[in-house]
Amino acid sequence: MNHYTMKKVVIIFVITFSVAQIALCQSTKKSSPSKSTLSFKVDSVLKLMTLEEKIGQLNLLTSDLDQTGAYIRPQYREDIKKGRVGAIFNAYGADYVRKLQKIAVEETRLKIPLIFGYDVIHGHRTIFPNPLAESCSWDLELMERSARIAAIEAASMGIDWTFAPTTGLANYVPQAGAWWDAATYGYDQKFTVSLNGFSGN
Repeated sequence: MNHYTMKKVVIIFVITFSVAQIALCQSTKKSSPSKSTLSFKVDSVLKLMTLEEKIGQLNLLTSDLDQTGAYIRPQYREDIKKGRVGAIFNAYGADYVRKLQKIAVEETRLKIPLIFGYDVIHGHRTIFPNPLAESCSWDLELMERSARIAAIEAASMGIDWTFAPTTGLANYVPQAGAWWDAATYGYDQKFTVSLNGFSGN
């Protein structure tokens, strides 16, 4: 897959994931919505969105850190209020994430929640071997457990999007740089157990 095609796939995934999360978060029912209800809500939100808000859902900004901890730039705060942001990278910590999410769901026109992403590639607070090294053990139960621990730790800090796991991307491509840390377990389908760990299924 070339770079341009991969970019298109990522953009389509982000849009689909964002819109699905919006519809689910706005649901008033405790049970899972039916497929037709979800489609209706997604279509309803999309019809209400301006082009700028749709493009904003593709915008991934990064949080910053200084001596006192995490902070968001004033301009980014304004962008969130105007619906120009769909996700924030490197923002974690329940209180900090809650403050940013409050801006998105209380101070924006459509009240669309943000997605918070962080590189949880081989653990979050508890660090495990990188995925390629884990796969060399062929211990599927251990791989699933380490993914589950990482997911629980990340979720407790407000992280929705872990950038892991990935499969089948271990071909060395010089342009890719640090491919060993690319969250890949390799090509074997057995390694998809990590998906169960991250999703809790």
